[in-house]
Amino acid sequence: MTLQHAPRRRRTVRRLQATSAGLAAGLLVTGLLAAPAQAQPRAQTTPSPSPGAPIGTTARTVGDARYEPGPCPKTPEPIEALDGARCGTLTVPENRAEPGSRTIRLGVAIVPAVSDTPKPDPIVWLAGGPGDDAVGEAKMAIDGGLNRDRNVIFMSQRGTYSADPALLCPNIDEFNARAVGLVYDAPSTGRLHVEATKACRDELAGRGVDLSAYDDIESAADYDDLRSALGVKQWNLYGISYGTHLALTYMRLHPEGLRSVGIDGILPPSRSGEESTWSSARQGFDGLFKACADQPACNKRYPNLSATFDKLVRELEARPVTTTVTLPGQDKAVKVVLDGGALVNWLVSATHVATQVPAALDELANGDPQRIAQQWAGGKLSPQAMGRVAHGLVYGVFCSEWTPYESEDAALRGGQKQFPSFPRSVQAQAPLLSFLRPDCDVWNVPAAPRSIRDVTRGDIPTLALSGAFDAQTGADNGPYVARTLDKATVVTIPYEPHVVFATSKCAQEITASFFDNPTAPKTDCLKSLEPPKFEIGP
Repeated sequence: MTLQHAPRRRRTVRRLQATSAGLAAGLLVTGLLAAPAQAQPRAQTTPSPSPGAPIGTTARTVGDARYEPGPCPKTPEPIEALDGARCGTLTVPENRAEPGSRTIRLGVAIVPAVSDTPKPDPIVWLAGGPGDDAVGEAKMAIDGGLNRDRNVIFMSQRGTYSADPALLCPNIDEFNARAVGLVYDAPSTGRLHVEATKACRDELAGRGVDLSAYDDIESAADYDDLRSALGVKQWNLYGISYGTHLALTYMRLHPEGLRSVGIDGILPPSRSGEESTWSSARQGFDGLFKACADQPACNKRYPNLSATFDKLVRELEARPVTTTVTLPGQDKAVKVVLDGGALVNWLVSATHVATQVPAALDELANGDPQRIAQQWAGGKLSPQAMGRVAHGLVYGVFCSEWTPYESEDAALRGGQKQFPSFPRSVQAQAPLLSFLRPDCDVWNVPAAPRSIRDVTRGDIPTLALSGAFDAQTGADNGPYVARTLDKATVVTIPYEPHVVFATSKCAQEITASFFDNPTAPKTDCLKSLEPPKFEIGP
């Protein structure tokens, strides 16, 4: 849930404040004119790929979608996992509801299985965000062994980095970088936030982008078109963070052709929004604080960590702390303002470096904000935070699928319920989603059909994976989605944050066994997991 304008490994789900939540978290860990639209192709169908031809090597048109082999999609940096990949593009209508819609092109990369005798049903990777490019996440998937005996398919979701058009809007990333020196939830910050969003919208609309066509319904149809165009009878999905949101929509709208689905860092469309992010934060924070309390050394040195955190949020919201930090690779000092809202959002991401959290909070409580300020600024000013997130897709999802179906006071209500001691100004801005409603007012796209909020039902075998430290998409989302999925296996990996596949060998083993046998994955590795060793300061 990538789930801030937004604040890897684990991207994942959001953004969520107007970039990806997954991305925000990942950045903390790692850095602590579009081509002219083409005429819509005439509907036709070319023959199925020749028997024995490797998947992705044959051009094919099915209906209004066409796949053509070609160069691999661009990525910000070289990705070794894509060496030897079979690549091409999928061309589809931008808006299937509009006759004569222009077309868009989506990059496709197929990483062959390691096995000499791969299984016939490939795995499709659905990226986090919204707004992250699946092709750019290939390293995470392949490092985790996902292509052991199946081909793995990566397609750039519409609007993302290697798609054409790409709806990136680096002006928002630049604002996020500047905003580390502003009071996080101040009205003046909100006005600048919305100005950046409107400038993004105006730039994209000026290029002729149909902003109403960038949502889960169109993206799910893109992936189903890809399956048909590649001549694949049946495949599997693996979605992380926001990719689980898309996967659950795909399962509901296009269940045919799905053998099994893995979802990791779960963001159900039926409960996604500002209120639920507060619940997720509560779960992730409590999991981390309890792990410290359960270890005598951590509990002795940092007693009642939850109360310390609550007090810091209140104090910083009343009297923000301003400091300067110097980031790796940069000579110029950066001004950082830490208020209560900034601290909450820092901790949402800092669950990815959980062993540092108790010491960092203690340092702050004793007058040293440097570690937290450096991590908070590092994620926003990292080169990886610039020009990579498809903000046009971010708002396409949030503003058509979330805000129309949630009350205006949802964020405040969620904050008051989960963190009643927090100041109202903090409670009013949901983690990683600050100023979302005024952003959506200027984004101005129609609401998606109300059915977008329906729960996903059915008997497709599903692996629902969560991390007990996940403060972006709470672990209770696993049992929640399993209520209406007849063949769901729910697994919570202890001591892990958002997107467990990225960091947990056990999660990778469970995932591999799931695709081998989707109704009975092996979970024995859970018994051997040990709690983290928290950093203990002097």
